[in-house]
Amino acid sequence: MSNKILLLTTLVTMMFSACVTSNERSQEPGDRFVRISGCDLIKPDGNKLFIKGTNLGNWLNPEGYMFGFNKTNSVHMIDEMFRQLVGPEQTDKFWEQFKDTYITRKDIEYIASTGANTIRLPFHYKLFTNEDYMGMNSKDEGFARIDSVVSWCRDNNLYLILDMHDAPGGQTGDNIDDSYGYPWLFESEKCQQQFCSIWQDIAHRYCDEPVILGYELINEPIAPYFENMEDLNSKLETLYKRAVKSIREVDNNHIILLGGAQWNGNFKPFSDSKFDDKLMYTCHRYGGEPTKGAIKDIIDFRDRVGLPMYMGEIGHNTDEWQSSFCNVLEQNNIGYTFWPYKKKDGSCMIGIVTPEGWDSVIAFSEAPRDSYSNIRSARPDQICSTKAMFDFIECCKLENCRPQEGYIASIGLTPQSIKTSL
Repeated sequence: MSNKILLLTTLVTMMFSACVTSNERSQEPGDRFVRISGCDLIKPDGNKLFIKGTNLGNWLNPEGYMFGFNKTNSVHMIDEMFRQLVGPEQTDKFWEQFKDTYITRKDIEYIASTGANTIRLPFHYKLFTNEDYMGMNSKDEGFARIDSVVSWCRDNNLYLILDMHDAPGGQTGDNIDDSYGYPWLFESEKCQQQFCSIWQDIAHRYCDEPVILGYELINEPIAPYFENMEDLNSKLETLYKRAVKSIREVDNNHIILLGGAQWNGNFKPFSDSKFDDKLMYTCHRYGGEPTKGAIKDIIDFRDRVGLPMYMGEIGHNTDEWQSSFCNVLEQNNIGYTFWPYKKKDGSCMIGIVTPEGWDSVIAFSEAPRDSYSNIRSARPDQICSTKAMFDFIECCKLENCRPQEGYIASIGLTPQSIKTSL
C-alpha cells in the first residue's frame, strides 16, 4: 500500500512540475511580443499582422503646416512665435493644455473603432531630457505621455510604434526634425551618445511591454539637400548599429525599425541587413504614381534582405490616389500608417475646424519678425490672440472635430461618426 502511495505521489509531483514548466514556458517574454518570420510580422497568437493605422503627428512634435503656418514650420519656431505673440507664461499654458487635449483616450478609441490595428507615435527627444520643450523641462514628461498611450492602446487592442521624430542635433536637416538646417547628429559624438542613452532609457522602461510593436530609431534621416550627402549616408548604418547595441543591453524583446536615407526612401546605404535578429525596415512615400513600379526599389530591397518592410508615412493626396496605393501595398505585403491622424482642415482622419481669430495668428506667423521693431508692428491684439490660441485647443477636442470619411475609407478603414465612438 505504501508503495502505491509513493508511486501516486511521485506521479502527481511529476505532473505538477510538468504543468509549472509548461506554464513558465508559455510566459516566456518573447512569446508575448510581435515577432518576425521572413518578410512577415507574426502576432503572439501565431497569426500574421498586416499593419494598418495612422500617425499621431503634431502632438509631441508640432509642425507648422498642421496649424496653418507656412514659414513658421518647426516646433522651436512655433514656440518662439507664440512667445512673441502672447508672452512666455501664456505660451507655457498653451502647450500644457495642448498636450492634454490634442490626443486623449477618446482619440485612441476612435482610431480603434475604424478597424486600425497600429498607431505610430512621433516624439521629440527633448521630452526625455531637462531641456525646455513645449512648456516643460522634465525628463519624465516623455514617459508620462507614452505611458498613457500604452494604456489606451492596450485597452483598445492596438499596437504602438515609438518613433523618435526629432533626434539630438537633428537627423534630417529640415523642419521635420526641429533642427538648425543640418543633420548634426551624424557629426557630433555628444549628440550620438545622448541619442543612444535616451533609446536605452526608453527600452529599459518598456522592455516587458508587448503593446509596443517596436522602436523606430529615427525618422527620415539625411535630407537630399547636402553636398556631402553620400558621406552622411555612409554613417547611417554605423549609427543604427550603435543604437541597437545600446537597446539590446536592456531589451531583447522588441523589434527595431530602420528607416532609409533621403525621406526613408534610399536603402542603398545598408550593407549588413541582419546584424540583429529582430530588425525590420520602414519606408515613406508621398506623391508619384500609385503603382508597384513606384516602389519597385523598396520591394526589391525587402525581398533581397528577407525582412519585413513597412510604410510608416504616406498620404496628403486624393482619396482615389490613397485607395489605389493601399491596394498596391496590400498586394505586396507592405503594411502602412497614414500621416497624419489629426490636423487643421482635411487630408487626415480628423479635421480641426479653426476658431475665430486664428487667421490673425497665422498672419503674425508669416509676417517679418527679424527685428524687435517688426515684431511690435506685426503683433495683433494680445487679448484676442490669447483667446484664439486657447480656442484652438478647444477645437482640437475630438468631439469638436470633423471625421474625414472619404479619407478614412480610402486608407482601408471604416468611417465612424464621432458620437457613436465616444
